[in-house]
Amino acid sequence: MNALPSSYSFASAPQALLDALAARFDARQLSTALAVREQHGRDEGSISAPPPAAVVFAESTQDVQDTVRLAARHGVPVIAYGAGSSLEGHLLAVRGGISLDVSRMNAVLAIDADDLTVTVQPGITRKQLNEAVRHTGLFFPIDPGADASIGGMAATRASGTNAVRYGTMRDNVLALQVVTASGETIRTGTRARKSSAGYDLTRLMVGSEGTLGIFTEVTLRLYPLPEAVSAAVCSFPSIEAAVRTVIQTIQLGVPIARVELIDANSVRLVNAHSQLTLREEPMLLMEFHGSPAGVQEQAEAVQQIAQDWCGNAFEWATTPEERTRLWTARHNAYFAAVQSRPGCKAISTDTCVPISRLADCLLDSVAEADASGIPYFLVGHVGDGNFHFGYLIDPRQPAERETAEQLNRQLVARALALGGTCTGEHGVGIHKMDFLLDEAGAAAVAMMRAIKQALDPQGILNPGKIFAL
Repeated sequence: MNALPSSYSFASAPQALLDALAARFDARQLSTALAVREQHGRDEGSISAPPPAAVVFAESTQDVQDTVRLAARHGVPVIAYGAGSSLEGHLLAVRGGISLDVSRMNAVLAIDADDLTVTVQPGITRKQLNEAVRHTGLFFPIDPGADASIGGMAATRASGTNAVRYGTMRDNVLALQVVTASGETIRTGTRARKSSAGYDLTRLMVGSEGTLGIFTEVTLRLYPLPEAVSAAVCSFPSIEAAVRTVIQTIQLGVPIARVELIDANSVRLVNAHSQLTLREEPMLLMEFHGSPAGVQEQAEAVQQIAQDWCGNAFEWATTPEERTRLWTARHNAYFAAVQSRPGCKAISTDTCVPISRLADCLLDSVAEADASGIPYFLVGHVGDGNFHFGYLIDPRQPAERETAEQLNRQLVARALALGGTCTGEHGVGIHKMDFLLDEAGAAAVAMMRAIKQALDPQGILNPGKIFAL
């Protein structure tokens, strides 16, 4: 696995802090066992770091406050932990400290169906949330693939497959309760759909990756379950033909709910992993939401566009079981790819560009990946210009890792030159800190550091992420 940069220093938690935590929490809520610490010291990415000194399993806002206050008293870092599904090293204890696991804080606190809002604790996962609100006829649409925690999704400003229609976490978090670096609680936002009262602290916190505060309550927008849902797959002779279909669909204003690009490599891997028989060509996986007539109209419009670009085998999945099988296969693309090369690690990318530049960015990047000889897969939420390469490397071969990282650097540079971003939804974490400087510039990053210093003067909240202090 990738080692930490040499600039990182690791400091263990003092015994006095561990004793104070043991006095506050019983053995069910506090663990210093190596296996538990190691579990909380890694994510789904490729960077390795020493495990945290201890893990606290919070069950209430008061538990979070007390942990932060004790850590602040000793100047020790606190790293919030949800489902552990991040990819960029967000939850690694790169400067030592305490892992604060909020997964037991998974209650639905209030469902306000008339206002289409719900308030939850941060540890609830997106699947748990949708199961809890299903009886209301509403749903929460943000779907990053993994069954991530809502707190983690808010912290990384996640999005996923439905973002082309429903937006990202930035658009769907209305209010937060946050524990600050001093252990105080603040509330940001309200259940109202808009406000012009003061600084927008909710937007500041969403995407802050646990570096400015720890969420203990999250209020979200909900949406009515669509009257009709239909999914379809369509294969294309080339990636360019598939991408041009997407660009034209978006530019014509077709309100498609999901449109995913899967390259031929990924289709082959998904077929093997999920026992499917999809055509092993570049493919779009699409979903339409609305009234029966509206869904039919949307689908017919996209089908005509696809035919203009030589799309073929336009196949429908109209039953919930068929749709679930297709989307489960898409969400398992990462695991299908990793399992295709035993012992490999995936170096994942996450760029996003304006929709009009999507073909320019993708085609050159595919050519570079093909020329490298590194096995890879390509998937993307291309309806909003976001896509992911996964370069499958042997972690025992440094040359392969360097080739993959070089491909990543070239891809990000290309995306930035085309008016895009280094990360559409994964967040910066550790892996993309240099790219953030390239994208935002030194002055903007200095302003981010100033905000961090003002809100967390000791630097105890998830230090070493987004930028080096």
